[in-house]
Amino acid sequence: MTSFVVNTRLPELGLWSELEGKDIPVSFDLELTARCNNDCRHCYINLPAGDREARARELTFDEIIAVADQAVELGALWCLLTGGEPLLRPDFSDIYVALKRRGLLVSLFTNACLLRPEHIELFRRYPPRDVEITIYGAQRETYERVTRVPGSYDAFLRGVRLLDEGGVGASYKATVMRSNAHELAAMAEFGRAHTKGIFRFDTLLHLRYDRDPARNAEICAERLSAAEIAALEQSDGERAAAARRECHRVADAAEPEDPSILFRCHVDQGFTVGHDGSLRLCSSLWHPDFVGDVRREPLAPAWRRLLTKARAARSRDAAHLERCAVCGLVDLCLWCPAHAYLEVGSLTQPIDEFCDAAHDRARVFGDPAVQGNDPRVPDIS
Repeated sequence: MTSFVVNTRLPELGLWSELEGKDIPVSFDLELTARCNNDCRHCYINLPAGDREARARELTFDEIIAVADQAVELGALWCLLTGGEPLLRPDFSDIYVALKRRGLLVSLFTNACLLRPEHIELFRRYPPRDVEITIYGAQRETYERVTRVPGSYDAFLRGVRLLDEGGVGASYKATVMRSNAHELAAMAEFGRAHTKGIFRFDTLLHLRYDRDPARNAEICAERLSAAEIAALEQSDGERAAAARRECHRVADAAEPEDPSILFRCHVDQGFTVGHDGSLRLCSSLWHPDFVGDVRREPLAPAWRRLLTKARAARSRDAAHLERCAVCGLVDLCLWCPAHAYLEVGSLTQPIDEFCDAAHDRARVFGDPAVQGNDPRVPDIS
């Protein structure tokens, strides 16, 4: 009997090459809320769980499903539910089921603190593509130093236990900052013991979407130096091996044909809809020229309008054209137009802090071709 079923990893499907260049948003993010039960000192979006104004701005269930229907019509296959903390929404389960019934692969980003047995039953009946959980510390004191919510560590462990006991696989990651860097090894051990996939950690923190100066100061205080980032990544064997592979890959990358092209990422493959209906080509891109509103304009024309703008965007900034636009280390760097705008209000300005981290990574993990590729240093050879 002929079988028409093939078991293969999602990233390896030939579908992706078929979709290349066809203006189909394969995936999209839904920020169900900006509110969160935690108050993490590094967070770029969170608002208090009880913030009535924020809750009043949130898309309704009907608005969310209307966006999903339009996304499916555009060809979307995969939806990420994120926040804030998505489980704060009392209608989370209804939203989740409605998306699954539309044939979408659904992923969830959560801190796990609000997981309940009914969520586990929901995920067993309608399996998510994945559930990703962030670890903020391996010990109660450290975890709650980051979240600033007493009892959050025990709530996190309770959520992890529910997932494990219910047979719902989850992937674990960590955000590493000054408050918890000393526990990276322990967080990695915990994450790898529980994760269904690859444990990963992020060391670079970007600034607030709402540009709140007080919260941005807190984020900056939590940032590690370039040397500290490279040393931490070198200390983790799995991360170090991946970094060495990546450094050699970018060392061999060809220079762009047109360095003035501003957006070189895959802005044509997805979008983000914020809790208030804001539409962005990626979650971090908050420049007003590239933000729409699904409450005022149907999704398809709004997305195509923003995409056309992004494709036409060119840099005339000499510093950017001489540095970031031709740098071979861009894939090791947090710099992108979106992050630059959050940092300094410009889509093109180089950010020395990001540059330092990329070059320190290259010096630790790369080869001489990478190590010498620093556009800030004159070539005297």
